[in-house]
Amino acid sequence: MTTDRLLGAGNISKPLRKMLRLFALLCCSWSPVGVFGDVDAVKSVSAMEGDSVLLKPGAAELLRNKILWTFGDQGALIALIDAGQISLFDGPDGIFTDRLKLDNQTGSLTINNSRTTDSGPYEVNVKGGAGDQVRKFNLTVYSRLPVPAITRDSSQCSSSSSSSSSNCSLVCSAVNVNHVALSWYKGNSLLSSISVSDLRSSVSLHLEVENQDKNTYSCVLKNPISNQTKHLDISQLCQPCPENYCCGFTEPVIRLVITALVGVAAVSFVVYDIRSRDAK
Repeated sequence: MTTDRLLGAGNISKPLRKMLRLFALLCCSWSPVGVFGDVDAVKSVSAMEGDSVLLKPGAAELLRNKILWTFGDQGALIALIDAGQISLFDGPDGIFTDRLKLDNQTGSLTINNSRTTDSGPYEVNVKGGAGDQVRKFNLTVYSRLPVPAITRDSSQCSSSSSSSSSNCSLVCSAVNVNHVALSWYKGNSLLSSISVSDLRSSVSLHLEVENQDKNTYSCVLKNPISNQTKHLDISQLCQPCPENYCCGFTEPVIRLVITALVGVAAVSFVVYDIRSRDAK
């Protein structure tokens, strides 16, 4: 017999009918998983370098006997509440020294002055009561982004063939960055992009425009939580190559060598002429 048919029976009082409806609702919504929900789920957390990070185990667990926080693939113990007593640990290679705080009431873990080396898996294990409860986190701490730099490609003025070119070759670059994308935009349209995930690496991206181009160009450096933009000033960067530089570094050197050789030849001729006269 279904719940609706049972509740619709004429011999059930109105108060009892309400209680049965409430009981049916609770039974249908009950899940065997604990207060943390799916124990296999991993919550992703992102932060900027230098910010404080708060990791919450879920609902307040005042009646629990023990709460443990671990970090890394090896599960290094970094914080513990046992019988109301808090213990904090420095973590692998002391990376958390003097930067951890644990709330004795909620079990929440705070990481102060976060660093990129704090990135990785975290796990909280709440023991006691109806049984152990586990919640997992994956923290990514991003370094603060510099403003990308736009410069003219120095190789463009090292060739005589490019001295009269109407195009301008540019390079946008950034150093000491990780988990970023570097992109060129023409107005709001993406022209090109490159990504790097290495720790503290350099990235650069080329762009070629006409010297008289009137469009708006910008170079954008971004990660999942922030970005920095540098706008291109064509009139400033795309000036014609200087005449004494357009043919590269080798031409003035060659001229200097030729001048020196001519001078040596002239001196040698004078010395030879004087000795010839003395011989007569």
